Amino acid sequence: MPTVSADRVEHAPAPVGAGDGPLAQFFIPAAASLQERRPRTLKHDDTFALFDHNGDALAGPGSPEGIYHRDTRHLSHLYLTIDGVRPMLLSSTLRDDNAALTCDLTNPDLYDKDGRLKLGHDLIHIRRSRFLWNGSCFERLAVRNFDEERRHVRLELAFAADFADIFEVRGTKRERRGDLHPVRIGESGVVLAYTGLDDLRRETALRFDPAPAELTAARAVFDLELAPREAQLLFMEVRCGTAAPVEADTRRAFFIALRDSRRALHAVSSRAAAVTTSNEIFNEAARRSVSDLTMLMTQTPEGAYPYAGIPWFSTVFGRDALITALEMLWLDPTLARGVLRHLAANQATVSDPVADAEPGKILHELRQGEMAELGEVPFRRYYGSIDSTPLFVMLAGAYLERTGDLETIGKLWPNIEAALGWIDTDGDRDGDGFVEYGRRTAEGLINQGWKDSHDSVFHSDGRLARGPIALAEVQAYVYGAWRAAGRIARALGHFRRAKELKAKTQLLRQRFDEHFFDEALGTYVLALDGDKKPCRVRASNAGHALYTGIAYEERAAAVVETLMARSSFSGWGVRTVAATEARYNPMSYHNGSVWPHDNALIAAGFARYGFRREAARIFEGLFAASLHIDLRRLPELFCGFPRQRSRGPTFYPVACSPQAWAAAAPLLIIQSCLGLRFEMGAHQIIFDQPALPDFLNEVTLHRLAVGDGRVDVALRRAGEQVVVNVLAREGEVHVLTRT
Repeated sequence: MPTVSADRVEHAPAPVGAGDGPLAQFFIPAAASLQERRPRTLKHDDTFALFDHNGDALAGPGSPEGIYHRDTRHLSHLYLTIDGVRPMLLSSTLRDDNAALTCDLTNPDLYDKDGRLKLGHDLIHIRRSRFLWNGSCFERLAVRNFDEERRHVRLELAFAADFADIFEVRGTKRERRGDLHPVRIGESGVVLAYTGLDDLRRETALRFDPAPAELTAARAVFDLELAPREAQLLFMEVRCGTAAPVEADTRRAFFIALRDSRRALHAVSSRAAAVTTSNEIFNEAARRSVSDLTMLMTQTPEGAYPYAGIPWFSTVFGRDALITALEMLWLDPTLARGVLRHLAANQATVSDPVADAEPGKILHELRQGEMAELGEVPFRRYYGSIDSTPLFVMLAGAYLERTGDLETIGKLWPNIEAALGWIDTDGDRDGDGFVEYGRRTAEGLINQGWKDSHDSVFHSDGRLARGPIALAEVQAYVYGAWRAAGRIARALGHFRRAKELKAKTQLLRQRFDEHFFDEALGTYVLALDGDKKPCRVRASNAGHALYTGIAYEERAAAVVETLMARSSFSGWGVRTVAATEARYNPMSYHNGSVWPHDNALIAAGFARYGFRREAARIFEGLFAASLHIDLRRLPELFCGFPRQRSRGPTFYPVACSPQAWAAAAPLLIIQSCLGLRFEMGAHQIIFDQPALPDFLNEVTLHRLAVGDGRVDVALRRAGEQVVVNVLAREGEVHVLTRT
């Protein structure tokens, strides 16, 4: 790891423990609300960080703050003081592209040991500029004296590393931990180290430029002499890993990393289409969505992959990435290619009950931390999601339709066939034609749909459903998967296989309608339990049946009406469970809350059946919610309390923010409202009955690609109609409007 000369060795103070106690099903305890802290978030590849508004990471019970690398917290405490006192906050901002955090601070009134004022407030300005790159956190502190006389300033940076596993931070208590090593201290840096029970040595190196006046195992002290108006710069690098060296010149390393990170960001952002509108506030929200998605993308050997969310899910999740790629497909199809290839590379090939793995099944979650490596949690490579596998096939078909990239899909065909084989065999445990789930061991997830809380599947009287459970939306995804696989098979010349798949979709659609649609409810039931009894609950899951097209045309109006009724539509979005249901709780994770990605899929389903005005209402609700949210950033979820005049939504205390599929939700809803689709063979972009929500009078899509062609298109409201105009065109691309 870092090359720091070991002039001396000290034992660091014991870091504050991360976990309070065991927690069933690995859920996240709400001991402290992220909304209270509203941390500033940075991420690059397998490293992410949470800081408070001052730019500090404050250790303590329940605190998630710190710098994390590969599911381990490598820095749990970072605290800046000026003459022993915390500076006052002036402002704290993330760049619009999430590239850097900037914190502006100043001194409070400072007193000498006799209580006399020695420095009045607001005379010393401190600007902290920070970003992540390749496993390191780089920081520059610019300290400037605005006083009229020379000033001596003592800055201190206190630091500590608890090397807690992400599951410890989430609340899981461990009976045993590895060993913290004595801190190696050099002239200008320190190395903190820990060897886990997995025998892996993890290290955190801190280097400073200039060298501190004092450097111990827990703090670095800088004595600055500042003339009037003079500014001085301090640089710090925090390097996380196991064996990678730190650049000896910390100042030079800062600027090299800054240059490389900006170049990489520009390369990604210039690849995708862009959206601007007549509403500048929505433009801010859209820019934040794209920036969050760019930040969450992580490079894998198979291509870019969006990690699910920060802080708890900054890793590979199958379901989340597949839905995120579907939401973004019109904007940036290269992301879908990376997701498909990476999940194909990690597709299960053998049965493993502990991992809920079966041949052909697509990954649920992958973890790299100590607890996962030791099997203390089952998520090292875990396959316990019932929907990732059909979603994988759905995305493959959608990617081919969007890009015409038959070469990539041809290489993936064996993986697609393996996924289809799993759907027909292990996915359908009792051979009744429906896909159902049930964990293989007591350690696996109880519920394995996207609503994976222990109490998220229940009957109308509130009784929890017993498995194996066939969820409504999973059957819809299977229908979508078979349709997608049929299109792929035809494109590859496998005509007999395509015919087989078409017959399967027709039969599933019929049986789904017979077993899941409930006339009295006016919608589809939530699920069938292990006895094939319907869970007669009004839930958002029904909207996913519209999304994939499994619903018969004559059912769509009733489903839309039920989902947009006051009991289901809060004003901010469609609730996961209607307020009329037995387990409704607007503060719960899955039983009455509002999830942006869920609403995006529902809105896409509405639009598919011609209910674009209702889709626009969902769009307006989510946009209105974003007006009250820090950075215009839609979180993983918020509470399902009814919308009230002059009030914002009620936040969920431990929601991830940013969260990939939440960030992508507005992008899918834009596509849904505009009726945007592509005909690759004819080089066509089609707007089918476009509609705009009330808060948008104009939408412009920039660099919208079809093959090698690109086009800029403006859509403007004209009375009750939407007019489409081509602003610029490169290559062969045709724009059509259907009204």
